[in-house]
Amino acid sequence: MSGTSPKMTVLGLTGSIGMGKSTTAQLFRDAGIALFDADAAVHMLYRGAAVPHIQKRFPDVIVHGVVDRAELAQAVIGNTEAMADLERIIHPLVRNAELDFIESQREAGSKLIVLDIPLLFESGADTLCDKVLVVTAPEKIQRDRVLARPGMTPDKFEDLLGRQMSDAEKRAKADFIIVTDKGIEDARQQLSKILQKLNA
Repeated sequence: MSGTSPKMTVLGLTGSIGMGKSTTAQLFRDAGIALFDADAAVHMLYRGAAVPHIQKRFPDVIVHGVVDRAELAQAVIGNTEAMADLERIIHPLVRNAELDFIESQREAGSKLIVLDIPLLFESGADTLCDKVLVVTAPEKIQRDRVLARPGMTPDKFEDLLGRQMSDAEKRAKADFIIVTDKGIEDARQQLSKILQKLNA
């Protein structure tokens, strides 16, 4: 790499369901840092590029030319083979979107960007990152937050947890950790210290 172009740091942001990752992602946006939202990318794919591929495997989940996410959830939750098929369709498309984002930000001269990816380690996307930040919270707080969501049941929660790497494993792989049990201002202060380290 030439000495004239400053290196861009790619920070992976992840955390299990209910840990406060979405709130932390918003704190990065508030700080003016470019952020790739994998969930938003999937939602776009469900209205575009992924539709023909999903239609082939799950014809009943396409409604008015887009993927009906409730129908798709019915088709894959609790079905390991169907879930694996869906991941084989979606993961490469999301990876292309991630790579496009990284390249466009590099061309724009960004110093730091964030990849907000729920299944960062599980999908192998951590290999795109220079550093990884894991968002965590005590187990009871996580459970209370998730079960308060509309339509969530203890069984659904357990199924989701079963498909994610454990919080302990994620923390062991992290370069940085934010604990979100003391409110948003406390998380913002933790993030501020991490940004100081990254900018140094």
